[in-house]
Amino acid sequence: MKYNDQTLRIFTWHIHGSYLFYLSQGNYDIYIPVNESKEEGYVGRGETFPFGDNVIEVPADQVKYLDFDVILFQTEKNYFVDQYDVLSESQRTLPRIFLEHDPPWDHPTNAKHPLQDPSVTLVHVTHFNKLMWDNNGLTTKVIEHGVMPSNSNYTGTLAKGIVVINNLPSRGRLLGLDIFEQVRKYIPLDLVGMGSENYGLGEVLHPHLPEFISQYRFFFNPIRYTSLGLAVCEAMASAMPIVGLATTEMAVTIKNGYSGFIHTDIDYLIKQMKTLLENPEMAKQLGQNAKSTAEEKFNIKRFTDDWETLFREKKAQNKTYLYN
Repeated sequence: MKYNDQTLRIFTWHIHGSYLFYLSQGNYDIYIPVNESKEEGYVGRGETFPFGDNVIEVPADQVKYLDFDVILFQTEKNYFVDQYDVLSESQRTLPRIFLEHDPPWDHPTNAKHPLQDPSVTLVHVTHFNKLMWDNNGLTTKVIEHGVMPSNSNYTGTLAKGIVVINNLPSRGRLLGLDIFEQVRKYIPLDLVGMGSENYGLGEVLHPHLPEFISQYRFFFNPIRYTSLGLAVCEAMASAMPIVGLATTEMAVTIKNGYSGFIHTDIDYLIKQMKTLLENPEMAKQLGQNAKSTAEEKFNIKRFTDDWETLFREKKAQNKTYLYN
């Protein structure tokens, strides 16, 4: 989808590097603040992701002097604290979007979203997240994940499963530490991610991850309750069969016996993992089906078009408000 209007200027914070990288594939410029302390949101471009020229660092104390079309919040801190620290009073009246990356943590069904301003559009990354949050009657949209097509070739030659989770040992039952430990008694599993040195292989930088994991027979996601991880989407794009829990958005992302196996019975999952280890051709076929699903569901052009459409709708609404 191409537009003749001038390039949009979006201001946001660097919160989730991989998400920002995929968001930056769109037809707009993204401005992010940077400061010397480099705390969350203020790390600038960093050195992990190959951002293009449309991701522009701005010293935090200079943000208030620039012109933007839309402000994109990604955390409560962005909304309740950061905007008052870095944005001018007039910038805080610009069209605004709150991107919610997570499901509710305080209570799975009764937690009220902290956003209450009806002039701010609330965007969820999965339909499950939207379903579980009490959205306070606000205008709410879902923009499902988008990931780049993978350049890696799945081989599955390593008869093991791979788990990709940052800081799993310290995040406990929520992300399935106990499930990982239980399954590992019966199935050879490797773990990669920050903070996994004592449980696995340590961190593999994002640009190298698709090629690294493509040698494993299957991707295992032991997470009980979280948003749909981009690592799952990326593994699907790399033609890997997925094994995981039939909870959250996973329940409508993976089709049993087609793109992998999902269930709430861990013994069932262990049985299917053994089947994949014994049948590499079956694993390869499921992986191809997972890739086809990813190409349709997580298409990067659909993702960036959805975002550009929303950005332009918000900008147009603001013009209508100003001239009426």
